[in-house]
Amino acid sequence: MNHPNIITIYEIGESDGTHFIATEFIDGKTLNEYAKANPLSCKSALEIAIQVASALVEAHLAGIVHRDIKPDNVMIRSNGLAKILDFGIAKLSTPKTIGEEDATAIKGGTSPGMIIGTANYMSPEQAKGKVVDARTDIFSFGVLLYEMIAGGLPFEGENALEMIGAILHKEPKHLNADVPHEVERIINKCLRKDRDERYQTIKDVGNDLKDVKQELEFKNLMERSIVPNLEENKTQILKATTIDEIHQTTTNQTVASNPRTKYLAAGLLTLLLAVGGFFGYKYLSPTKQIESIAVMPFVNESGNADVEYLSDGMTETLIKSLSDLPNLNVKPRSSVFRYKGKDTDLKTIGKELNVEAILNGRVVQRGEQLTLSLELVDVQNDKVLWTESYQRKQSDLVSLQSEIAKDVSTKLKSKLSGADEAKVTKTSTANPEAYQAYLKGRYYWNRRRAEYMRKAIEEFKTATDIDPNYALAYSGLADCYVLLPEYAGIPTSEAMPQAKAYAERAIAIDENLAEGHTSLGGVNIKSWQWAKAEQEFKRAIELNPNYATAYHWYCVLLRSLGRFDEAAQMIEKAQELDPLSSAIGNNVVQIYMIRKDFTKMTESTLKLIELDPNYSVGYQLLGESYLKLGRETEAIANLQKSMEMSNRGVSNLSFLGNGYAVIGRRDEAEAIIKELEQRYDRKESSGRNIAAIYAGLGEKDKAFEWLEKDFQSRSGELAFIRWYMQFEPLRDDPRYKDLLKRMNLPE
Repeated sequence: MNHPNIITIYEIGESDGTHFIATEFIDGKTLNEYAKANPLSCKSALEIAIQVASALVEAHLAGIVHRDIKPDNVMIRSNGLAKILDFGIAKLSTPKTIGEEDATAIKGGTSPGMIIGTANYMSPEQAKGKVVDARTDIFSFGVLLYEMIAGGLPFEGENALEMIGAILHKEPKHLNADVPHEVERIINKCLRKDRDERYQTIKDVGNDLKDVKQELEFKNLMERSIVPNLEENKTQILKATTIDEIHQTTTNQTVASNPRTKYLAAGLLTLLLAVGGFFGYKYLSPTKQIESIAVMPFVNESGNADVEYLSDGMTETLIKSLSDLPNLNVKPRSSVFRYKGKDTDLKTIGKELNVEAILNGRVVQRGEQLTLSLELVDVQNDKVLWTESYQRKQSDLVSLQSEIAKDVSTKLKSKLSGADEAKVTKTSTANPEAYQAYLKGRYYWNRRRAEYMRKAIEEFKTATDIDPNYALAYSGLADCYVLLPEYAGIPTSEAMPQAKAYAERAIAIDENLAEGHTSLGGVNIKSWQWAKAEQEFKRAIELNPNYATAYHWYCVLLRSLGRFDEAAQMIEKAQELDPLSSAIGNNVVQIYMIRKDFTKMTESTLKLIELDPNYSVGYQLLGESYLKLGRETEAIANLQKSMEMSNRGVSNLSFLGNGYAVIGRRDEAEAIIKELEQRYDRKESSGRNIAAIYAGLGEKDKAFEWLEKDFQSRSGELAFIRWYMQFEPLRDDPRYKDLLKRMNLPE
C-alpha cells in the first residue's frame, strides 16, 4: 500500500538468518504520547480521525483488514500528519474461518503470532474468533475516536476477560454533555455490536466526520459573531451602504428607537454574513488562499528505475497544468528537481523557493496498476492541508492527470471559473500510450546529453506516430533539434529546418500552446530571425506569464540585439519565477559580465555554485571573473574543473583554451585549438570555440577566419560574440561590425 497516512515499507528481506522489514522513519509520537503532551480538543481529535479513516479506506480497498487499530499503532508527526503503523496481524478480507493457525490468546497487549487483536479495541466478532471483515476495523476505529474525545475507553474491565465481556454485552459509557451530538452519533454507530448495524464502509465514516467538522467550525464562527452584552449601546449597527439604501426610511428608524431591535438586526446581519462565509468556506475555498506552490518531484516507489520517467513526467504535467491558473505562482521544473533524491526539510524548501505550500507525491506501479498518493502542506504554518490517494489502471493515466490537476487546483484556489477549470484539466492527448512516450521523451531531454537527446527524439516521434495531433510532443521534437548543435555537434543548417517544422506543427495544432511558441522563438534565434523570435517570445509570455523559459530565451535574444538593459529585466523576471534554475542563474551572472562588474559577477557565481556544485558552467563563469580580476591561478583552476566536469565539452574546452592564451600559456592553448579543430571536422564543434582561443592569443586574422566559417554555415552560436568576454579584443575591428551587420544585428 502507498498512502500519506500509512507507514511506507521499503523492503522485506533476510540478512544472515535474520528477517527484517525496512520502513520509513516517522519523526513523531504515538497517539497515546501525543495526547498526553497535547490534550486533544474535539477539533484536533476529528482532524486525526479523518486522516486515520482515509488510511483505512486505502487498506480496505486493497482487501486488507488491519485488526489492531489502537493509539499505539497511530503516530502523529509534529506537523499533525497521522500515520497508521503495524500491519503485523493484518489479513486479507477473504472469507475464512479462524483456525488453529489464527488461534486467539486474549491479552491486554499484542504478542506476534499469538493473537488477532488487542482486547481493549477488539470488535465483538473478533473477540469471538469469528470471520472478520472491514467492519471490524470500523469498530476499533470507534473505540479510538471515543478515547480521543473522552480521554478514556468506552468499555470498562479490570482485566482482558472483563473488557471482552463488556464489549460483548454492555453499551458504551455516555460521553460528556459538551460533546457534540453528531460526534456521539458517529461513535455509537461505529460501536454497534451487530456489524450489520454499523457503518458499512470506513469511507462513509470519514465523510460524516468531515461534515461534522465543517459544521462545528461554522458553529464556532457563529458564536464568535454574537453580540455579548445587550445593555451596551456604543457601536452603531447596519452601516453598510446597501442596507441603508434598501431600508432608508424604515429600518434605521426602528433600530434607533429600539435598542433590542438594534441588536436583533445586528445579529441578523452577522448571521447572514456568517452563513455566506460558511458556504463560501465549505464549498469554494480551502482554509486559506494559497498564492504560491512548489510541486516536488514525485517519488518513484515502484522499485524499478525504468519507470522513473513516469514519476518525473507526472510531476511536470501537474506543474504545467497549475501554471495555467491566474494569480498562482507555480515553481518550474528546474527549481523543484534540484531537491530530487534529497531529504530536505519542507520548511527549508519553502523558504528557499519562497512558496506558501508544497505538494509531495509518491508513485507506485505494479503491472497495470498505478497508485499515486499526494500530500499538500502549508509550509509556513507546518500543517497538512490535504491528502489523497488515487488507484487507477495504466490505461487511465491521461484522465488521472486531469483529475489530479482539478483536485489540487480546487484546494489551492478559492473558486475555479469554468475557463480556469478547462485550462487545468486540458489534455494534449487522449491516448495513454502516446502520453507515456511523451513523458519518456521529456525525461531523456532533461538529461541534456547527446545520447539522451537521440533517445528523446525516438520517444517524441513514437508519441506523434500514435497521435498525429499531439502538439506537446511536436514541441518536444523542436526543442531536441534546437539543442542538438550544442550537445551533439549537429550543424545548425541541418538541425534547424527540422526544429522549425516541428515547432510550426505544434502551433498549427494548438495556437495557444506557450511551449510551442517558445520552441519556435528558440528556432528563430538560431536562424537569425530576430524580429520573428521576439514576436514568438512575446506571444508565449502572453499565453503563460508564469513560463520562466520564455523569459529566459527572450533574454538571450535581447543580448544578441544589444538591448542589455531589457535583457536584464527579462532574466530577473525569469529568476523570480524560477529562483533555483542553474541555467537562469548563469544568464543573471552574464549580465554582470556585460556590465563589467566582475566583483558582483564573482559573488553571484559563488552563490550559483553553492546552490549547484555539479554545474560545470558555474566554474567556467568563476574562472572568467577571476581572469578579469587578475587572479590567474584561481582562474585556470576553475576553468580546468569546468572542463573536467563536462567530460571535455567543446564550450568548456574553448574557455580553458582562451584562459591559457590570455595568461601566456601558448603551448597549452594551441593544444586545445588542435583538439577543437579535429572535433570541428567531425561536426562536434563550432568555429566560434576555436576563434575564442585565437582572440586570446591576439591572432585576430585567425579568429575572424573561424568566425567567417560559422557565418557561412549560419551557425546558431555565432551571435554569442556580442557578449562573450573572449571576443572583447575583436570589437574595435571593422570586421566585427561587418559580421554583425551581415547577421542583421544592430551595431
